[in-house]
Amino acid sequence: MTEYHGLTENAVWNQLRQLAETPFDLTQTGALSRQRLFALRSEMAGFRLLYATERVDDTTLDALQRLANESGVVSQFLAMKKGAVLNRIDGYDSENRMVLHTAVRDIFSDQPFCPEATAQAKSELAKLAAFLDQLASGMMLNEQGQRFTDMVLVGIGGSDLGPRALYLALQRFSLAGRKVHFISNVDPDDAAMVLQGLDLSRTLVNVVSKSGTTLETLTNETLVRAAFVKAGLNPQLHFLAVTGKGSPMDNPERYRESFYMFDYIGGRYSVTSMVGAVVLGFALGYAAVIEILRGANAVDLAAENPDIRQNIPLLLALLGVWNRNLLGHETLAILPYSQALLRFTAHLQQCDMESNGKSIDRSGRPLAAQSGPIVWGEPGTNGQHAFYQLIHQGSTVVPVEFIGFLESQFGEDQEIEGTTSQEKLLANLLAQSLALATGREHNNPNRRFGGNRPNCLLIGSRLNPFAMGALLAIYEAKIAFQGFIWNLNSFDQEGVQLGKVLANQLLDHLQEYRQSGARKGGEADESSWAMLEAAGVLGYSA
Repeated sequence: MTEYHGLTENAVWNQLRQLAETPFDLTQTGALSRQRLFALRSEMAGFRLLYATERVDDTTLDALQRLANESGVVSQFLAMKKGAVLNRIDGYDSENRMVLHTAVRDIFSDQPFCPEATAQAKSELAKLAAFLDQLASGMMLNEQGQRFTDMVLVGIGGSDLGPRALYLALQRFSLAGRKVHFISNVDPDDAAMVLQGLDLSRTLVNVVSKSGTTLETLTNETLVRAAFVKAGLNPQLHFLAVTGKGSPMDNPERYRESFYMFDYIGGRYSVTSMVGAVVLGFALGYAAVIEILRGANAVDLAAENPDIRQNIPLLLALLGVWNRNLLGHETLAILPYSQALLRFTAHLQQCDMESNGKSIDRSGRPLAAQSGPIVWGEPGTNGQHAFYQLIHQGSTVVPVEFIGFLESQFGEDQEIEGTTSQEKLLANLLAQSLALATGREHNNPNRRFGGNRPNCLLIGSRLNPFAMGALLAIYEAKIAFQGFIWNLNSFDQEGVQLGKVLANQLLDHLQEYRQSGARKGGEADESSWAMLEAAGVLGYSA
């Protein structure tokens, strides 16, 4: 395969641009025929993708298949799984790392893609199993001889969003007497709100930071430790660490147990590592963690299929490229019709926008095409009474990826006016997809719906640990595939660094001011000092 430079340098690009001038018209009579609805379906790992409501036809799909082939996305995905150093920018300083989040769920294979990384994952899982057994058997108790009932996860970004999203999604399957709480924001009110209702004597605190130096996490950890000391408790007997081996947090004098995360797994892709496994294991049990890994692994394997019509994450990636680059839509709404997924879109927002929110390619050159979309969303049906007005009739077209399940988690439902609540939920989901696609003509322009609003539906049977793992991996693979097509590095996040540098500079100024009562520094610091004064942090100044 010749060297691949990006989307616009692909041979099929001009054909796609021509097709985008007259995309499939979803509003034409009979557009959503039974034949089309059944033909444009794909199935994988317990999920079914319905994409007849996207503005594509067979010719467009064939061109997108060519794009996938000529971009070598599947071969790049396989290289990633085998340990290729893909987290890099050629010719420039970069993290220069492997990308092996798939290795932690490749534990079911006799011949894993990257044996060393998978062996490390198995070792950490064994540590976790032993730890959870001690909790379950009563061998690990608090100072008063009582069982631990609560766990607080202290982390931020990928150390918070993924674990929080999965815990909330699977809370229905929690072990009796176990609850998990999350502290992420450096705002002290976040920690205060979580701690105020806890029995600290029966609480474990799981501090997550790969480097062991994350400012927000260490600040919150200090606040939480102070609360334990104030309560007369020894923090070392309550605190756990998930960190890099040899980091400042890898310290048995301060942490009861330490679990390791590795630099080849980025934070936003880390929920199936110990970053998520410790808290999910505490809440759900070890067997549920294994089921999450099984679901993710099933998708990791199925995503190797080069046929886009049989590969849901690859198909989603290409439909996203079609909507973003060819039809010109800048945003993507991910709308789960499942209250349990209330924080899943927030996790995907980080995973997608931190991964593909880039403007240079893997050689440091400006991208010739637009990259990642703005990702947002909330669960339905609540969103229908909030922002769906804009999605249906606004001047901005917002592509939508709906997520739904045929069965509820609890199975507690009643028939009301001839249908159950779950049936009402599904009816609303399907109706929104149809309405966005087909629209409606009306003599009253206020009641006219233009239609041709592209969307697709990802439907599973029931949201359980296996399904959650599969759903997570579908989106992780989709994001990686899109990064390969755009020829950018989806696995670093340099964009967050400048703000951190300036925040530390401002904190240094605050410390100087507190100590001396006066400003210091030269002209280079003028704007940061002035910002502190203008905001009132140092007191109002003329």
